[in-house]
Amino acid sequence: MKINIASNEVIHFIGIGGIGMSGLAQIMKNMGFIIQGSDLSQNKNTERLIKRGIKVYFGHNKKNLKRATMIVISSAIKKNNRELKAAKYKRLPVFKRGEMLANIVALKKNVVITGSHGKTTTTSLVANILLEAGLDPTVINGGVINSFKNTAQLGKGEWAVIESDESDGSFLKLPVTYSIVTNVDREHLDYYGNFEKLKKSFQEFIDKTPSFGKSIVCIDNNNLKSLLNKCEKKNFLTYGFSKRSNYQIINVKKYINYSIFDLKIKFVGDKTYTIKNIKVNLLGNHNISNATASVAIALNLGIKLDKIKKALKKFLGIQRRFTKIFSLGKIEFFDDYAHHPTEIRAVINSSREVYKDRKIISVFQPHRYSRVKALKNEFASSFKSADSVVLCPVYSAGEKIKYNFNQKRFAKLISKKSKIQVINIKNQNELKNYFRKNLLKDEIVICMGAGSISNWIREIASELK
Repeated sequence: MKINIASNEVIHFIGIGGIGMSGLAQIMKNMGFIIQGSDLSQNKNTERLIKRGIKVYFGHNKKNLKRATMIVISSAIKKNNRELKAAKYKRLPVFKRGEMLANIVALKKNVVITGSHGKTTTTSLVANILLEAGLDPTVINGGVINSFKNTAQLGKGEWAVIESDESDGSFLKLPVTYSIVTNVDREHLDYYGNFEKLKKSFQEFIDKTPSFGKSIVCIDNNNLKSLLNKCEKKNFLTYGFSKRSNYQIINVKKYINYSIFDLKIKFVGDKTYTIKNIKVNLLGNHNISNATASVAIALNLGIKLDKIKKALKKFLGIQRRFTKIFSLGKIEFFDDYAHHPTEIRAVINSSREVYKDRKIISVFQPHRYSRVKALKNEFASSFKSADSVVLCPVYSAGEKIKYNFNQKRFAKLISKKSKIQVINIKNQNELKNYFRKNLLKDEIVICMGAGSISNWIREIASELK
């Protein structure tokens, strides 16, 4: 859908505090548009917006739309939202974030990164390589990139690097030049209805790759591998640990603060060659895979190898991706966004590989009752490499239906499936007291979840210190 936006429009974002919405709002503000928005509460994203001169209303009220001439909504906004209802009553044009984003980047050459997991890290890696190569890309990411302390930036170059959200199907609307698909997993089935429809959408995404571009696809993921056989167009290249990959990861070495690996590159009819000693300041096979995807894209864009390697060495990571928050003696506390079973396993397993003999305590705050219900057995089996789990109450993310959730029963299921001790806590204060009474020597504490757990651990840090 073509959106005609005049410079005098007042564009109101409902749910502007979301990571994707805030990034798009900043980009459009920097392009000269008049931007405002609303959200239920203050967070780090709204703080960044206010610092950049964007008006943010807290709480949803029809009065907030007094000056608005156009509305952008996030996928989290419900049909009964009072601002959305007021906008429709006033017959204001209403667009989903994905529709607006597609129009904003329509004049750019785009690298679009999607997948169920790993897309934020991969987007950040690609963005850093393009920055190092002097291409000055526009970047819209799902996490704060530490190197420029923001989720988004408006570049002067011809390329845009975009993390694309598959949760509401809007990733199919983005114009694509090159793309990366990291994996496909059982997620957002509340929108798609079933897993087959989700997979079909990813197949459609890969098939829309233009002849002058390429889709870079992880062949290690079985769901993706089966999709590639169904793709009508074969305009893709593969990466991963599999010997069938065009970009095969080999000779991996893992250390506490970084990983080193080689990349064996092979195409049909061409000679095989190897890039040696690629270093990235990330842990785990999943992040080595993400780094490989970024290298593959960069090579296809003609970026020189020394620039690629330099960018990966300098990469400072993303906030809330195994981010160290503080130490208490030799006890180390980390924060991670992991809120899906696949992500939880990846974080704990990668930690276990480098912290071999240290006790790993997983503090887990489940996100959404509906997600726990759909994936409760997968969640329960995700903690096998940890030594114990501290289970927090579910962060509802606005859901009112509890789906008969019982925290004690869920704790017992985790204990049974992961064969691990599970400690139930009721709130932030109980978590702080647990730390005070039970941490003894040199434990690794990993706090995981997409809700308030990140704020909890930061507030607890100031009190424990």
